Amino acid sequence: MLETQIHHLESKIKKMPPGKLSIARNGKNYKWYHLLAGKAIYLPKKKRELAQQLAHKKYLSHTLEYKIQEKQAIQFYLNHCKNPDKIEKILNCPKFLELLGANFKLQKKNLSEWMQEEYEQNQQHPENLIHKSCSGNTLRSKSEAIIDMMLYMNKIPFRYECALSLGEILIYPDFTIKHPKTGELYYWEHFGMMDNSDYSKNTFSKLQLYIDHKIIPTKNLIITFETKDCPLTTEEVEKTIRYYFG
Repeated sequence: MLETQIHHLESKIKKMPPGKLSIARNGKNYKWYHLLAGKAIYLPKKKRELAQQLAHKKYLSHTLEYKIQEKQAIQFYLNHCKNPDKIEKILNCPKFLELLGANFKLQKKNLSEWMQEEYEQNQQHPENLIHKSCSGNTLRSKSEAIIDMMLYMNKIPFRYECALSLGEILIYPDFTIKHPKTGELYYWEHFGMMDNSDYSKNTFSKLQLYIDHKIIPTKNLIITFETKDCPLTTEEVEKTIRYYFG
């Protein structure tokens, strides 16, 4: 992903005007200068478009520098960290999960019982339930498995694809969650194919359905998105959980 981003940034920068932009203060005002071939050329207001292009180029150049450093840091980690997938191997082993489960159990009895109760679950396309989580759930995508795992490890009570009636419509939110301190209900929907136009249209319709029934994004509806080029990350899930339940 980083290599693709770096290549894209390099291609865009090559198409931009040569030189750099410098901004200097002149009393209460600011002046633009085009740094080119060792000279600082003053840019009057009528050359605002060039100044904008150079400003954008500077932004992209700094972004490129950061992406290159990030790639180098990851490469350094991979070169020096042996067996980085040990944790994943443990969590994918049923026998380890059986022994580890007690470490992640909820402390509040009523919330733990709620999580263990039987509930009406989505029965559509069971063949897509292929990703095992340390909670014991089997999920439809790697991103859902990340969310499931992080909720479980943070002792957040939840149900996967639990039936919810919104008027005459029955849906199955990805995760139905109870706040570990207040018991308040939250719903978490992860939309994983937002670069698909039909999928995104259905997403907006689904969000409108939630809103029509007083389930509001950022309030009691948690939503995350991803595309092929911008997948959901563990860090993003961790931040979301801390924000809502920390």
